[in-house]
Formats: sequence, C-alpha cells, structure tokens
Amino acid sequence: MRNILASALLLAAALSANPAFALDSSGTPVVVTPLASKTTTASGQLITLPQKNVQVLVSTYDIAPGATLPVHRHPFPRYAYVQAGTLKVTNVETGNSNTYKTGDFIIEMIGQWHQATNIGDGPVKLLVIDQVEEGAKNTELRQ
Repeated sequence: MRNILASALLLAAALSANPAFALDSSGTPVVVTPLASKTTTASGQLITLPQKNVQVLVSTYDIAPGATLPVHRHPFPRYAYVQAGTLKVTNVETGNSNTYKTGDFIIEMIGQWHQATNIGDGPVKLLVIDQVEEGAKNTELRQ
C-alpha cells in the first residue's frame, strides 16, 4: 500500500510540475517527467468531478496476456498509468479503439460502455486512480 501511495503522489507531482528538475531538501536533483495534461477523456468528453464528497481510490491491475475485461462503464473519472504491456480499449457504443503501451497515461471515458483486451505477449500492469463520490464504486458491468 505504501508503494501505491508513493506512486500516486509521484504521479500527481509529475502531472502538476512545470520544471523538468526539482531539488529535494538536501539539494539533490529530482527528475520530474510530466506524463499527461488533458481536459478531456479518451473519447473527447470534458472531465467532470463528483459533486459530493470526493474519495480517491488507488489500485493496481494485472491483466494476463489475451485476457479481455467484461463490458463496463465508469460513472466517475478514472485515470490509469500503463506500467507494462499493451492494452486495447474499445468503446462498444462507437466501435472506436485506442491502444496503450508502457508509459502511456489513460483518461478513461465516463459513462460509456467499453472493454479492454491485453493484446501483448506479457501481462498488462496498470496503476489506476479513481475519483468517486465517497463510498461509491466506479465500475458498472453491463448485464
């Protein structure tokens, strides 16, 4: 849990930092590499935050080669950093697909049915950050 929190904090710092370098308290350089700066989701929607008490959920996903997640949607914002592998995400409503590789940052679509498939030879490893209304879940499966 400590590593996940540290990764999330470093990710947040990288996304908000302008300079490429910073210094820690001892003067040792720290390299900051921005990964993304977006105002829209993968399908072009404006990113909107929950209106009630916001809870941040951080998790990791390990998706085996060839695995396909069930069709689902997210009612709240979800962000994912691809730590390893190749993931194809398809919006089943429009048929549009995006492929994400190691080092890519995903801002998932909100309220649109989609599914993801590991199309690589190795596992896909994701660091996932959800912003939800406190106590809510951020994945709904299509029945």
